[in-house]
Amino acid sequence: MHVLAQDQLRLDAAGVDYALLALYFVFVLGVGFMARRSVSDSLDFFLSGRSLPAWVTGIAFVAANLGAIEIIGMSANGAKYGMPTMHYFWIGAVPAMLFLALVMMPFYYGSKVRSVPEFMLLRFGRPAHLVNGISFAVAQILIAGVNLFLLASIVNVLLGWPLWVSLLVAAAIVLTYTALGGLSAAIYNEVLQFFVIVAALLPLTYVGLHKVGGWDGLVEKVSASPGGAEQLSAWPGKELTGFGDSFLSVLGIVFGLGFVLAFGYWTTNFVEVQRAMASKSMSAAQRTPIIGAFPKLIIPFIVVVPGMIAGVSVSEMVALKAGENPGVDYNDAMLLLMRDLLPNGILGVALAGLLASFMAGMAANLSAFNTVFTYDIWQAYVAKGRPDRYYLKMGPWVTAGATIGAVGTAFIASGYSNLMDYLQQLFSFFNAPLFATFILGMFWKRMTPTAGWVGLVLGTASAVAVFLLSEAGVIALSGQGASFVGAGAAFVVDIAVSVAVSLVTRPKPDEQLVGLVHSLTPKESLKASSAGEDSGWYRRPWLLAGIVLAITVVMNIVFG
Repeated sequence: MHVLAQDQLRLDAAGVDYALLALYFVFVLGVGFMARRSVSDSLDFFLSGRSLPAWVTGIAFVAANLGAIEIIGMSANGAKYGMPTMHYFWIGAVPAMLFLALVMMPFYYGSKVRSVPEFMLLRFGRPAHLVNGISFAVAQILIAGVNLFLLASIVNVLLGWPLWVSLLVAAAIVLTYTALGGLSAAIYNEVLQFFVIVAALLPLTYVGLHKVGGWDGLVEKVSASPGGAEQLSAWPGKELTGFGDSFLSVLGIVFGLGFVLAFGYWTTNFVEVQRAMASKSMSAAQRTPIIGAFPKLIIPFIVVVPGMIAGVSVSEMVALKAGENPGVDYNDAMLLLMRDLLPNGILGVALAGLLASFMAGMAANLSAFNTVFTYDIWQAYVAKGRPDRYYLKMGPWVTAGATIGAVGTAFIASGYSNLMDYLQQLFSFFNAPLFATFILGMFWKRMTPTAGWVGLVLGTASAVAVFLLSEAGVIALSGQGASFVGAGAAFVVDIAVSVAVSLVTRPKPDEQLVGLVHSLTPKESLKASSAGEDSGWYRRPWLLAGIVLAITVVMNIVFG
């Protein structure tokens, strides 16, 4: 992002800010060294030995997603579209997180698989396993590149270093602690990073609202800005989707984002599922996404709202929304607001929070890539049957390779003015077809191994085709509508192809599908324990999920 080198974005950091940043990095690397002591085998490195309490994995679950997507992407969306951005949280995240907890986690945790592709291997066989393993690995490198690019951009703004130098320094820090302690280091750092992020963004929201005259002042200024009062209502979100018709816009948000993209991301994305699988029990694994859903409900108020404030109070953002070219883009909204509002000391905390978010996101991508590449590609197809020590030693080397790949893909991310456009496109390619395969295979025992991989390949191809047609101007949709349509196409094509192929190919025998298909799995094995450490009404997954769902409905009514 060439604009980040310009003087208008230079943050006036003082010695106290650098001291706070240095202290933060000491903590991060210290966690990596401490976590290294508990790593004795590959399960420890890749899945934390399945020993972590629900509150730790729950916070890590939401922090792993609190990377570039949330902080920069959602504040950019807030500046550009306003309140419709809330859909990415209350429609496009929380319902899917609850579905993962209540329906999917008993299968993942109960089958004792080490990764989502390994579940695909048990359900559909080797071809579907390999297709999923490769597509997931590629997706993680691309998404890690987004987080790394933004992390480097902050270093570039702070110190004025060239972007490529910033990229290498930022990558080295994340690589060090992830390679040292594996998943435990990533998870404990994500818990630390979550609290640092909240401590950084709360003051920014408070000071920002004070500057624009409180919530009433923000409403008044947004109403008077380009885009007008539509930006203050989450529904129908026509500017976000690019649909001119309100009904089609709502349908695109509910089906494209709320169902296909959200359920595809949260229920099959091993970055998230891996945190729940590190829990110490089935109950803890189910509670992990639900605990994460509580902060997920309020994160938009410290991410989207600052973006909206920047859109009406930062001179460069106001000019950008008016159609002028002030030399910045929407991804800069959060940084520009920090530049204008935060004094030294608080600025240091805010910068630590930004760095924390990008590092949490990238470390989550790297730790998930490690597991899938080592178990599902290397061990399964390249170096079979080696001693456990061999795979444990591979961990740091795989992390290093993934980091180098992320440095390369960071330059792809630099070509997008709104990173949410890029990320939603990636999710439509990789997550939407995988969700279709999963959901059909989990609830329809007749689905065959051949259908598993053919549906996945053609579903992905249809999402890519929609993207190419959109780029060529054949499908004219602004905003993120093209990715919603692509996700819907991938889902429908995957389901249709999977059903057609299943009807002409041979399914697996029933006895091989116990624990993998809902109708063939004893209900007792899908129930979490409610005794001992898992006792107490506040540890009941269904009750907790009901509370979250009720709050979500209220949020949609109040801000709809």
